[in-house]
Amino acid sequence: MTKRIFLILLVALCCMPCKAQEAVEISNSPKLVVGIVVDQMRYDYLTRFYNRFGDKGFKRMINEGFNCKNNHFNYVPTYTGPGHASVYTGTTPKNHGIISNHWYDKFGKAMVYCASDSLVKAVGSGSEMERMSPHRMKTSTISDQNRLHTQLKGKTIGIAIKDRGAILPAGHSANGAYWFRGKDEGKWITSTYYRNELPDWVKKFNTSNQAESYLKVWNTLYDINTYAESGPDQNEFEGGYKGKETATFPYDLGKLKDQNSGYDIIKSSAYGNSLTTDFAIAAIEGEQLGADKTTDFLTVSFSSTDYVGHNFGVNSKEIQDTYLRLDKDLERFFDALDTKVGKGQYTVFLTADHGAVHVPSYLKSVKIPAGYFDRDAFTTKVKAFVKAQFKVDGLIENISNNQVFFKYNVLKKNAISAEKLEKALAHYILQENQIDKVFTRNQLETGEYVTGIAALIQKGYNQKRSGDVVYVMDPATISYSKTGSTHGSGLTYDTHAPLLFFGQGIQKGSTTQETYIPDIAPTISALLGIAFPNGATGKVLSFVLE
Repeated sequence: MTKRIFLILLVALCCMPCKAQEAVEISNSPKLVVGIVVDQMRYDYLTRFYNRFGDKGFKRMINEGFNCKNNHFNYVPTYTGPGHASVYTGTTPKNHGIISNHWYDKFGKAMVYCASDSLVKAVGSGSEMERMSPHRMKTSTISDQNRLHTQLKGKTIGIAIKDRGAILPAGHSANGAYWFRGKDEGKWITSTYYRNELPDWVKKFNTSNQAESYLKVWNTLYDINTYAESGPDQNEFEGGYKGKETATFPYDLGKLKDQNSGYDIIKSSAYGNSLTTDFAIAAIEGEQLGADKTTDFLTVSFSSTDYVGHNFGVNSKEIQDTYLRLDKDLERFFDALDTKVGKGQYTVFLTADHGAVHVPSYLKSVKIPAGYFDRDAFTTKVKAFVKAQFKVDGLIENISNNQVFFKYNVLKKNAISAEKLEKALAHYILQENQIDKVFTRNQLETGEYVTGIAALIQKGYNQKRSGDVVYVMDPATISYSKTGSTHGSGLTYDTHAPLLFFGQGIQKGSTTQETYIPDIAPTISALLGIAFPNGATGKVLSFVLE
């Protein structure tokens, strides 16, 4: 009997540490997870501007958290919609279905936008252009999984200047997603997918004239002569604003706004990030994010870095000033999190949705191979070749996003096999100047590529939504204006993006081990102890977690 009592006590004692450990794990879940995506941020912006950053923005994340220095997108195309979806779903366009910002819908016979939804209406604006939802995204996000895991008690709020930057990260089950309607309105809005009326805190923000306060002079944060990390202010590689003869500092946004789509000029200046920060801080308080022990999600995308990059290029004084100001915005954002949520009570990750190429005309000026691709001329030539080769008109339905779509009813009517057409077309396209590689639907569906650009294309290729022939242009060759930067390729200038983690549950350190964008969501899932997004293909970065 005594032996039996002893064994019962021993079992009870053994169980106690397990229960205590379980309690510790639950209580150690962060009260708030903040996902930050910096639109069009190359990894080398961290190193190039490092000495100009303060200690409490980017450097705080690097010094107090974990820096994945060799982080890449493992698919193409590297655009905003696919980037945001991939970060939060933990997979690639092959699975989540957001294959571009806009793509050709071969079933609806029209171009579609990644966040458009004709079944909803804008809330906070009367514009028909703001009917948006995440319905085109086929898989769940990490924020969706947190909602499911917490029985919908954990909130999710998405914020960005761009609608797609707010909507896709927040997922399907979000409590709200808010984006900025510029033009003549200057308001943060949403859609009926989420709610039928703006919450009081958003209404209050919209009537505070905060947006209007940024219609002021944009000059460099510091003496422009100290901006040694970027090119000369006046050069031939930048776009600038309508109404100003040169793309040089300073810019009087108030005077220029009427010629630059009103409040939209804020989007394309460094102040767009400041406005986003203001709104994100208001959301923390207005939605009481991180106010209890149930984990909430706040997704924030800084869109203005992309607008500035497209306009002025990656080597401009404007892009440098935008990042130095963003560093200050991150500092006050983190200060607000410390105050409102509590130091050590939240977890943050920061990455990008893609990088960007140096302006090709600039690269050519310093003898680096680069160029511009005439998409319209290429389309004309391809259609002419197909008609001459097969003696049939209308075999090509659409050419977009470096993909050729066949018109299958015409193929069937004329007894032409898709395989025959794609093989002939692939051979023809590969002979064209500025074309580096070509892949067919048959190749992408029947083979498996594990390295190189072919593997990236395959991970970005969605059987149902993608085209029949995919072509790749030469390095640093783009279909774009002669000024400003763009993105979309599988080259490292577009795929190499920052990945920083810091806060509760995160190790201090860094790695040069290769990591990938789809690894982010599984890593946060492991931190929270919740299910992975349902299409996740990334892996847990265990070395990041405590």
